[in-house]
Amino acid sequence: MGSQSEPNGPTTRKPVLFFDIDNCLYPRSAKVYDLMADMIDKYFAAHLGLPEHEAVKLHRDYYRNYGLAIEGLVRHHQIDPLEYNAKVDDALPLEGIIKPDPRLRRLLEDVDTAKVKLWLFTNAYVTHGRRVVKLLGIDDLFDGLTYCDYAQTPIICKPHRDMFAKAMREAGVERAEDCYFVDDSYANVAGAQQLGWTAVHLVEEGLPIPETQASQYQIRHLEQLREIFPQFFKTPDRE
Repeated sequence: MGSQSEPNGPTTRKPVLFFDIDNCLYPRSAKVYDLMADMIDKYFAAHLGLPEHEAVKLHRDYYRNYGLAIEGLVRHHQIDPLEYNAKVDDALPLEGIIKPDPRLRRLLEDVDTAKVKLWLFTNAYVTHGRRVVKLLGIDDLFDGLTYCDYAQTPIICKPHRDMFAKAMREAGVERAEDCYFVDDSYANVAGAQQLGWTAVHLVEEGLPIPETQASQYQIRHLEQLREIFPQFFKTPDRE
């Protein structure tokens, strides 16, 4: 994988297919999000001295208002974001949960990289993002990774337009129409579409379909990308 948070060579007109990581490259049913949410709640309670129910509420409020719980912690409580990352994301026992996914690897290997660049785009910190794709056995298939830099102030994350601009800059793409994006977050997908990206909302099988679609494309499984973007695959109809 290309160097983190740095442009992968000169800007080209080649389109970029951006993938979110958590609950996108592995299923929500793996329960990583639930485990993470529990650890965040415990962090809030321990570091802010809150009863559990208040910690849960504040966590949800910050997530809703800022897109990331950590932004609220840094903004309002002067929490060290890298210490938070070490105690929460990096402390997750992912090795027992996330395993190599041969089908996902086949799908990504079948992308024609002469026609499109593959790039990771996450609201997690770099250590978590790299750890997940390595456990999935796909870390060698992406040109680079745009992540939420917890060390910067203010913290910028999806769906803020500056985060999408950062991803374009780091992936070396100038035009919004050359950006293709897959994410499980309604807000992130809607934000990308508003900026002119071609966005795909992954709504995992078993989850309710939104009343109003977040974007032009909505899928239940990543394999459906073959149908939506056949121009990017060597064998579009391959199962």
